[in-house]
Amino acid sequence: MNDTDRAILDFEREHWKYQGNKERVIQERFGFSPNRYYQRLNRLLDEPEALAQQPALVKRLLNRRDQRAQRRRAV
Repeated sequence: MNDTDRAILDFEREHWKYQGNKERVIQERFGFSPNRYYQRLNRLLDEPEALAQQPALVKRLLNRRDQRAQRRRAV
């Protein structure tokens, strides 16, 4: 994991502290589109190092991802 990956995990852990639109903050803070951000975040969730550094956050986000996938399959 590089510094940007760690910053993404930190942002996900604390994004509720930032006022305003999350997508706007993503663009301002990381310099890439929200779609790119979420692609990168999803890849990070599958990295063992991310799980080791932020286990509660990664497990919560994996749960959320799995729930969304189940809802898509049900439709």
